Amino acid sequence: MTKKVNLMTDADSIVSTVNEAVSQRIKLYRKQKKMSLDELSRRAGVSKGALVEIEGCKANPSIALLCRLAAAMGVSVADFVDVSSKPTVHLIAEDEIPELWKGEKGGRARLLAGSGGPDMTELWMWEMQPGEKFSSPGHPEGTLELFYVQTGTLTLGVQDHLYVVNTGCSATARTDVPHFYENQGKHPLKFIMTVNEKAS
Repeated sequence: MTKKVNLMTDADSIVSTVNEAVSQRIKLYRKQKKMSLDELSRRAGVSKGALVEIEGCKANPSIALLCRLAAAMGVSVADFVDVSSKPTVHLIAEDEIPELWKGEKGGRARLLAGSGGPDMTELWMWEMQPGEKFSSPGHPEGTLELFYVQTGTLTLGVQDHLYVVNTGCSATARTDVPHFYENQGKHPLKFIMTVNEKAS
């Protein structure tokens, strides 16, 4: 009889570590803000059951969900994953940069650095394989995103409009409305994105 052993890959290990850190920090910030699970649930529009799962490290929250929780608590996603700026200078090693989105074909989004909330700025690196797409219901009012495409072609959807951003080109977009990023091309896409969100 052979014994089946499940070995955790490096990628799985990193995801698990990030989830654990995120769940602990969400709980910490909620307690610092003296918010009950019910109040956070109401403010963020997230079920209390989902919050219990997240704080218990039994769920893998999406970027969109982390954005809603951060906005509800007046912090930033960078605060949750500990890549927010510290006094004067905060250096972040490559192995400390969290991967917060993984595409079905190998794409990924990493939060390179960010300032603490509620007025926050985040720096992201996105890589998308052909056919991959990420959709967002929209951020708090006044949120602005800046894009620079390093390789490939970014299709940016904002409400009902589509914009094509080619290699070497930049774009700015108000993303307090439903929007998406997609690689509709035949080649891998890599772009840098900065998010600037103001406290409401």
